[in-house]
Amino acid sequence: MTAVHTVLGPVPPEELGVTDAHDHLFLCSALLPGRELDDPAAAEQELHAFAALGGRAVVQWTPYGLGRRRADLPALSKATGVHIVSATGLHQAAHYTDPDGLARLPLAELFTAELRAGAGLVKVAGGYHGLDAHARWTMAAAAEAHHATGAPVAVHHELGTGAQDVLELLCDTLGVPPHRVVLGHLNRFPDPGLHRELAASGAYLAFDGPSLAHHATDHRLVDGLHALADAGHADRLLLGGDTTTAAARGNPGMAHLLRRLRPRLGPDLAHRVLTANPAAAFAW
Repeated sequence: MTAVHTVLGPVPPEELGVTDAHDHLFLCSALLPGRELDDPAAAEQELHAFAALGGRAVVQWTPYGLGRRRADLPALSKATGVHIVSATGLHQAAHYTDPDGLARLPLAELFTAELRAGAGLVKVAGGYHGLDAHARWTMAAAAEAHHATGAPVAVHHELGTGAQDVLELLCDTLGVPPHRVVLGHLNRFPDPGLHRELAASGAYLAFDGPSLAHHATDHRLVDGLHALADAGHADRLLLGGDTTTAAARGNPGMAHLLRRLRPRLGPDLAHRVLTANPAAAFAW
C-alpha cells in the first residue's frame, strides 16, 4: 500500500489534504550568508498561518547538509497539525561550505537510508540549461535510491531551465518513471510549448515562485497553470511557495498560496493542484 511518508510516519494519500508542494521551513546555504531560515518559532508561526486557511501539508525540499533541522520537524508537525514531508538528497555543490567533502559521501546509500528512516523524497539539482558532473552524480544516486524504495525525485532547475536534460538522464538513461519525477521552478522559464512537452512526459510540474527571494517569478504563474490545465494536463501540476530566506518568510509566505492564488485557480483546478496531485506525486 502506498503512503506519503511524513515526519510523523506514513499517511494515506487521501488524508494528506491541501498541500504546499515545495517550500522550506529551514535552509542554510553558503550562497545565502546572513539570510538563513533557522528559527523554529518563526517556522511554527508560518505553519499556523497556513493551517488557519486550510493548509494541511508542507513538503520541505531542503536536502542533506543545508540546515534542514530534521529533529525539529516532528514537534512542529504536532504543534501545528500540519503534515511535514522532509527530503534527503543534495543541492548544487555551490550551496555547501565544503563542496570537496561531498565527493566522499556514499550518496546512494545515504539517500536510501534516509528514505527508510522517514524522509519522503529525494531532492537534487540541475544547472543552467544543462547538467554538470555534480548534477549527474547526484541524479544517478537519486535514481538508485528511487529504485530501492520507490520514492519520488524532486529537481531544482536553475531559472527553470534544463528540464529536458533532466528527464533524459533520470528517465531515459537511469530508468526512473516520469510520474516519479517532480520538476521544480518551471514558472521561472515561462515557455508554454516546453511546459506542455514536459507535462506530456508524465512528470509533475511544480510552479513555485511567490517568494520574495525569487523577485517577479510569479507574474505568469496563474496563467501558466490555467494554460496547462486547458491543454489537458491538470493532473500534472503542483504549487508551492519556495521560501528560501528569512526576509521572504511571511512575505508573502505560505498563506499566500491559499489566500491569493487559490481563488484565482477556481475550485476544480485548485483541488487538483493543491490536494489531488500532491497526494499522488508524493505517495510511494
